[in-house]
Amino acid sequence: MRIMNFAEKRVFVGLSGGVDSAVSAALLAQAGAIVTGVFINGWYPEGMPCTWREDRRDAMRIAARLHIPFLTLDASEAYKKSVIDYLIREYAAGRTPNPDVMCNRDVKFGVFHRFAKERGASHIATGHYASIRLDETPRAHLLRGTDHAKDQSYFLWAVPERTLRDVIFPVGNLRKEAVRGLARRFHLPVANKKDSQGICFLGPVSVEDFLRHEIGTVPGIAQNEEGAAVGRHDGAVLYTIGERVPLQGATGPWYVVRKDIPANTLVVARKPRRMTGSSRIRFSDANWIGTSVPGETVEAEYRYHGPRVLGTLGEDGMSFIPNGTLPETPAEGQSLVLYRGTECIGGGIIGA
Repeated sequence: MRIMNFAEKRVFVGLSGGVDSAVSAALLAQAGAIVTGVFINGWYPEGMPCTWREDRRDAMRIAARLHIPFLTLDASEAYKKSVIDYLIREYAAGRTPNPDVMCNRDVKFGVFHRFAKERGASHIATGHYASIRLDETPRAHLLRGTDHAKDQSYFLWAVPERTLRDVIFPVGNLRKEAVRGLARRFHLPVANKKDSQGICFLGPVSVEDFLRHEIGTVPGIAQNEEGAAVGRHDGAVLYTIGERVPLQGATGPWYVVRKDIPANTLVVARKPRRMTGSSRIRFSDANWIGTSVPGETVEAEYRYHGPRVLGTLGEDGMSFIPNGTLPETPAEGQSLVLYRGTECIGGGIIGA
């Protein structure tokens, strides 16, 4: 695979230490771009396992293998404010935020984008599985990645369209197995490195593990919808609506249908609560990458790799009406991401 039209362009590539960003840098260098590798340093909680030192070492090894300059960007202040503080605040309020969305908007395509432009770069690149198409305007169109299992356009809905004009996703049109093959062909030192599954920048750390570390556990009562106690939980802030929750002293399955944060109580049911087609999913903090047309039939996702739901965009431009019954109630605070075919036209934060 070759990337066209970037010969002699100065491109800063976010090198995470993983295989996707490594192959992205290699493809751009092969295409004749003037590539600089940048490791973005985030904020890391004390006392929790985090692989950032190993990841930075791997990023340096990738840059050395490709014979490109290497820089480290300290984005810890922005990451702490926009991702960590936001995550804790939203969970404490009983909502279920998506930290990767804010990490992309404010850090990877915020701080990093400004850092690169201030140093003369025309573009930035990352290893996300998505694609950008520029029209004659030029206006950026955000498209799903070719590999449906890896598509990350869901996490990119909040990035401003103007920023996306300066973004390259070199592996967006590839499948993961092809990226692995290219990593071996380029003799990259991370060709067989496993993918990170945790919070953005925190390596293997899961949201639940992080919250348990930062907030702690506060045991409470779980009640059924009739108000009878059925078991105990580790703290209402740790769980999200629709989640299957393990209860102490109770035989499952149990699913969260409501939370009372001040009382530290969960209301649970044997099955997830379904949402009827007549109900609106309201959202706020909308960011429109493509045009939004009230009344138009669009496709929505209300959690990453969740069901793809057809419906219409409300006349107010701030709600989505699904065509049928949803398998579960969308969680307040999650992202509602809207698509026209394979194009992500924008999204927002799900409200009550």
